[in-house]
Amino acid sequence: MTSPRRVAVTGMGVLAWPGLGRDAFWQGLLEAPAEGRRVMDHFDPLPHFDSPKDARRTDRFAQMSLAATAEALEQSGELSADPDRIGVWVGTGVGGLRTLEDQIQVRIEKGERRVSPFLVPMLMANAASAAISMRYGYSGPCENTVTACAAGTQSIANAAMLIRANRCDAVITGGSEASNSATGEATFKNMTAVSRCHISRPFDLERDGFIQAEGAAVLVLEELETARSRGAAILGEILGGASTADAYHITAPSPGGAGAVRCMELALADAGLEPGDIAHINAHGTSTPLNDAAEAEAIQKVFGTPGPLVTSTKGVTGHALGAAGAIEAVAVLLAMKHGLVPPTYGYETPDPDMAPIQIVAGTPAPWTPGPSLSNSFGFGGHNGTIVIGPPPA
Repeated sequence: MTSPRRVAVTGMGVLAWPGLGRDAFWQGLLEAPAEGRRVMDHFDPLPHFDSPKDARRTDRFAQMSLAATAEALEQSGELSADPDRIGVWVGTGVGGLRTLEDQIQVRIEKGERRVSPFLVPMLMANAASAAISMRYGYSGPCENTVTACAAGTQSIANAAMLIRANRCDAVITGGSEASNSATGEATFKNMTAVSRCHISRPFDLERDGFIQAEGAAVLVLEELETARSRGAAILGEILGGASTADAYHITAPSPGGAGAVRCMELALADAGLEPGDIAHINAHGTSTPLNDAAEAEAIQKVFGTPGPLVTSTKGVTGHALGAAGAIEAVAVLLAMKHGLVPPTYGYETPDPDMAPIQIVAGTPAPWTPGPSLSNSFGFGGHNGTIVIGPPPA
């Protein structure tokens, strides 16, 4: 009987508050965040393009995905797989919103003839996946997932399935988001999803909303034996994943976190693990009243008390929407590398009405790396969970 194909992580790249690249990102997760917007003003896309004109013809979310991919592939090294068996699957929640907003303004101020012919190729949600595929000549499946804040996590799970199903030997996957335009920020403020005091406080009694962020993260996934045969360093393993729908409300989670419970249980089953096998959860933890309460209840129902160590890195990074799950997958892998679980910055006062879970707060928690979950739950009732393991022996 043929053994199931296993999925290794051999590279990772990230651009997310507070830093560009893995090292700066990890250091930032261990420090209290500076005040202010969670935008990557220090990101310069020009080094990733042949000319400024090429950069201008690419929306910011696709620019960031290319930068994250470059870092991930530099770490992974040259892939040995046939390009026809290398896929790309990068998710986003919104796509090229900045480009759309800019070009609408152009039409209003200058007329229809001045609207860019590159508008659609720039704003389309599959632009990041397409850009990576064309940049590197990967001609396997090139797709994307657009499931709001679950997009990054679900993209990684979908990419892993391509490898497990023997359709691909490697897949470039993750998420990217750059929707911090004036209109993009206004809509979240007007729906009262954003913190009025501009502080992200996941699971805290005083939580009042998230801080909208931008960012990108990309993983290089490979079939384990293929990666080993070329001498690649194995950073971790995607053990399983799952996707469910709340089928309840466009923005609010289902009561009691029912959809999240099913998602985590299915992910565990896919990985062949029991709740007691899980050592750490990087929670969705948006700092909104309803989400955090529902997720805490779901975690308690699945894992009991005290359960695994739980952190929400959104206390530092803010909420990067469709990129969040990919950014948090990188955080899990880095936590395994360094033997530390980052704290949940902003968490200071327990909520007495919240289900009891073991939240890491204050300082990083030393741990023996073991199987971990990364959760993402999006508008529309989309739930995604992936199970990440440390490098196999």
